[in-house]
Amino acid sequence: MKSQVRGGTRWKRFAVVMVPSVAATAAIGVGLAQGALAASFSISGQEFKVKADSLVGKDFVQYGNVVSGKDLEGKPFAQPVGVSGFSEAWITNMCQSVVTPNVPILGNVSLELRAGTDAKNPVYAKDIYLDVSSLEADAEFGKIDIGVAAGKLPKTDGKPGIQPGTTANPYGFSQRAEEAKLTDVRQKAWATTAATFKLPDLKLKLHTGAPKECFSE
Repeated sequence: MKSQVRGGTRWKRFAVVMVPSVAATAAIGVGLAQGALAASFSISGQEFKVKADSLVGKDFVQYGNVVSGKDLEGKPFAQPVGVSGFSEAWITNMCQSVVTPNVPILGNVSLELRAGTDAKNPVYAKDIYLDVSSLEADAEFGKIDIGVAAGKLPKTDGKPGIQPGTTANPYGFSQRAEEAKLTDVRQKAWATTAATFKLPDLKLKLHTGAPKECFSE
């Protein structure tokens, strides 16, 4: 199928402006093999939002880190994040959104991604790490240890530890649990990496005009 150009819009310019949001979506929507891309990659200048009915994960770890990149104007910035890792995770009714503001001619452009809408066929992730700036959820943990030194979270027998390539302090605070169950999840994040990410019933849409996000502030 040949693409069409309508109304004289410079779609190449639009594509360049949309690159940061597409890159952010690629991180969670496609999945990046941990061995091929460590957590030290430069993040895009846009946070993205994720909403889900539930997230059930095995071998949960959480610790602090700092991520860096450039904003949409190309200026360097850094952000503190809470990194959550799982050896495996199942996510039900996942929605992800990111808004690119002030696109020439179009104004705001919102990218919306949905997957795993059937509770019997949820999104599946293996060796997943989430760089989170805020999280709201009801949480339940099984066999949890709070206050573990982050450096004592070695990645052995398929269990996640500090992700390779991060700047996390090995003597800093962390916690771990055999299992984590989160419901009514609302999360803002800068990056997500996974060895495998399976998204059944994937739907991706672009919206112009007023921002369309998975949840409001």
